Amino acid sequence: MSEKILVVDDEPRVVRLVSEVLKSVGYQMIAAASGKSAIEMVALEQPVLVLLDILLPHGLDGYEVCRHIREFSDVPVIMLTAKAQETDMLRGFDVGADDYLTKPFSAKELVARVQAVLRRAQRPEEMITTSFQCGELEINFARRTVKVRGEQVSLTPTEYTLLRELALNANRVMLHRDLLANVWGQEYRDDIDYLRAYIRYLRRKLEADPSNPRYILTSPGVGYMLACPDGGGD
Repeated sequence: MSEKILVVDDEPRVVRLVSEVLKSVGYQMIAAASGKSAIEMVALEQPVLVLLDILLPHGLDGYEVCRHIREFSDVPVIMLTAKAQETDMLRGFDVGADDYLTKPFSAKELVARVQAVLRRAQRPEEMITTSFQCGELEINFARRTVKVRGEQVSLTPTEYTLLRELALNANRVMLHRDLLANVWGQEYRDDIDYLRAYIRYLRRKLEADPSNPRYILTSPGVGYMLACPDGGGD
């Protein structure tokens, strides 16, 4: 059975375009025209990905819908927006979105973004080690779970993949372009704003004082490092 993708948009033209493009490369498409029905369909249909327009009718906008979805699901979400401002992108990341796509977009760009996000979400764990300990930070690679000070932390698929990449290279500065290529894909190598946004949100979730991070350290102009005095690992 082909993978099911939910597109949420109140413009029939956009829904038709997205559905035709993604059906042509083998996906099964379902659609919702409002935030309320989108939330219900994520719960009932369990799609592998959601394409979510920011501007929706009847009260709930895309940001609110994404926030509700994150209360019960870690399904990857790509926000569809007519705005290209960084503040809109960061707000989407803040509520748990995995990527964004600015209208108008080409069929090639749509397919590339969908496939890149699904690759990140479905990437199998490399069982180099089953667990990782770094001070009060614990990662179980087999279960894809993260704890800080004994409390489980909820991460989006992309946040987890970024943290995992940093953990597997603990105490080593990872270059911006290498993190972007390894986590998002080669096509994202120059999108440093993506990386900065996700580092910011990871720090909010993991650090006791995000403005004075203990774990995720910045090497200005170079990249980021997960600092572990004990070296990490089992």
